[in-house]
Amino acid sequence: MDCLINGIGTIKTLVMKRYRTRLVIFLAFTIGTLIGVFKGEEAKQKWVFKIKSKYDTKRQVAERKMIARKGGVLLDEIEMASYHNN
Repeated sequence: MDCLINGIGTIKTLVMKRYRTRLVIFLAFTIGTLIGVFKGEEAKQKWVFKIKSKYDTKRQVAERKMIARKGGVLLDEIEMASYHNN
């Protein structure tokens, strides 16, 4: 029974993360559009880029922590790029 509950909890967590990701992106573009209306297209692009960069950085840090907890080897960005290209 415990395994069943953990499985449901895991599925629920994955679904919530997916919706949270979509919500963050949706809000970034929506607020960016409002900024674009009032301050111009360049300000909109800067703001959306700043929010997406911040979100990507948090995601990368979380991935690295998860790898470290599992006992994996942490690779820098260059090593990751060369590893995934081969």
